[in-house]
Amino acid sequence: MEKSQAYRRHAELCSLLHHHNYLYYALDRPEISDSEYDRLFRELQEIEKAFPELATADSPSRRVGAPPLEKFEPVRHTLPMLSLENSFDESEMREFDARIRRFLASDAEIEYACEMKMDGVAVELVYRDGFLETGSTRGDGITGEKITENLKTIPSIPLKLRSSCPPLLEVRGEVYMNLKDFQALNHEREEEGQPAFANPRNATAGSLRQLDSSVTARRPLRIFSYGTGRVDGDTPPTHSALLERLRQWGLRVDLDGLRVVRGIEGVLAYYGELMERRDELPYEIDGVVVKVNDLALQRELGEKTRTPRWAIACKFPPRQAVTRVEDVQLQVGRTGAVTPVALLQPVEVSGVTVSRASLHNWDEIDRLGVMRGDLVVVERAGDVIPDVVRVLKEERTGKEIPIVLPEKCPECGSPVQKLEGEVVPRCQGLSCPAQIKESIKHFVSRRGMDIEGLGDRYIDQMLKLGLVDSVADLYTLTREELFRFERMGEKLAQNLLNAIDRSRRQPLSRFLYALGIRHVGEHLAKLLARQFGSLDELASASGDDLLKIHEIGPQVADSVTAFFRSPENREVLRKLREAGVVPEAEERQAGGPLSGKTFVFTGALSRFSRKDAQEMVEKLGARASGSVSRKTDFVVAGEDAGSKLLRAGELGVTVLSEEEFLQMMEKGGIS
Repeated sequence: MEKSQAYRRHAELCSLLHHHNYLYYALDRPEISDSEYDRLFRELQEIEKAFPELATADSPSRRVGAPPLEKFEPVRHTLPMLSLENSFDESEMREFDARIRRFLASDAEIEYACEMKMDGVAVELVYRDGFLETGSTRGDGITGEKITENLKTIPSIPLKLRSSCPPLLEVRGEVYMNLKDFQALNHEREEEGQPAFANPRNATAGSLRQLDSSVTARRPLRIFSYGTGRVDGDTPPTHSALLERLRQWGLRVDLDGLRVVRGIEGVLAYYGELMERRDELPYEIDGVVVKVNDLALQRELGEKTRTPRWAIACKFPPRQAVTRVEDVQLQVGRTGAVTPVALLQPVEVSGVTVSRASLHNWDEIDRLGVMRGDLVVVERAGDVIPDVVRVLKEERTGKEIPIVLPEKCPECGSPVQKLEGEVVPRCQGLSCPAQIKESIKHFVSRRGMDIEGLGDRYIDQMLKLGLVDSVADLYTLTREELFRFERMGEKLAQNLLNAIDRSRRQPLSRFLYALGIRHVGEHLAKLLARQFGSLDELASASGDDLLKIHEIGPQVADSVTAFFRSPENREVLRKLREAGVVPEAEERQAGGPLSGKTFVFTGALSRFSRKDAQEMVEKLGARASGSVSRKTDFVVAGEDAGSKLLRAGELGVTVLSEEEFLQMMEKGGIS
């Protein structure tokens, strides 16, 4: 493609993708399929690969994360991000309304804008001339932490606003995580031996404060914008109209959760309605935020020391109940992780009867001090399995029984071992039926081999009928065998066979993820696929080969090499190959003339961005790091370079100017 043609097509693709992002995230009204969007996105990436100068800061491709930071910079908010006063019952809400009318010396009913109170993390986004310039946490309300690169990885945050936006716009929003996404994240962490997050808000906060934004990019974060700070330009007269304006500018706003009402009775009615609906929502809310809708009245009401007079958070009562732990059930995951679940004396928590609660792992059991027979406080959060949050030790009778670490797997009787540095014990049995079931579920999942229609019900029947011993057996299933399933008709059987057949030619990265190699999630699967290009190349790689790759540490290297050394795994891979499962090769990232070299970029770079520089060195086989150490080979210094440049001098690391670095890149490496 000629340069002029590439530039025109790139502009068209950027415009198209920004438009479809707006429809999908802001309006929830997509016009094209996911596959068509992916096709456009891949075309954009191909053009930017051929013409790197087109990968500007507002490109839709800029969602993968930047090099790790050493620490977060402080950001002072132009206008304070104030806290909200809380109310916990009807009388406090009525008093709030009465105070406002007294302050305004008015008996008229106030118009209020009521919004769902998202249980997430507040952030501020600063747009200048339509482009996202800075993103920060709320912090103490006056000063937050700069997390721009992390926020850029969230798909529902536009990097570029739509036309007619003000020259300067400060947007306040709440970053959150859907409950199903939170459950999936915790399940993945527990399988990998990592501690589970306590709740979606905790997971969101941890994701936003990653020094390496590529970690944030892998977390399922979303945002709802709920207001503004400074705006250089005209604003509408009401808060509800302002939210609509934000959506027109391209920001994601929860207009479905907005209710404009007259007087406090309308507020109380909406509060009661949301109390009944909260368990049906895909995310966690902990109340209703009530704001005077008229912005002129907001300005007249002003602020107290830490809170605005014109807004209040009407909190829902805690969703907790007291019950007894009758027993503990042990569950086995696809990697053999054994996790404890408390079986409870059934109890109603916010309208739902619960009889099970998560205990996560034995470290958590020790922290809580929970035993069989204990009276405990359980807390429910939407669709997430309830947690035991406190033990009522003062109610003990002496008959309680400790919950000990199991020695044998509850499914197959094989030894259970807790490895050093991990929080969960694991079954060591290679043919454990629970692991087989979970590995098949993972293999066929949408993010794996994407075998549509093959859910838990059919997997259970396959195992019960003895039709599958491993994932390879899925590809030898016959129509006659499928007819042995309950409620399996001709059309369903054919659809399932078609879905299995389609999955034979998935990209290598999907196939690697589907195999369920410990510590290899989607991101590392893509990294390995790009680095080695084929399954055979990866299977024959040594631990040292893997450790040369940035982001691969000893734990991952050991896990990958152990997987391909296993005779059982090699046999499964052989059967998959014989069944015609041939993962499609992905473009290999060659070692290159700078293989094994490490670069650090510091100071204000004027000739290229740090992201562009990172891509340049990675194409030649090197890696970019965020800190200078004895393993650093080159430091590229721009203007006002500080401590990293001094550290390079102390360690005798070669320092390059931007011009010298570009000359090195043009020569294709070290001459």
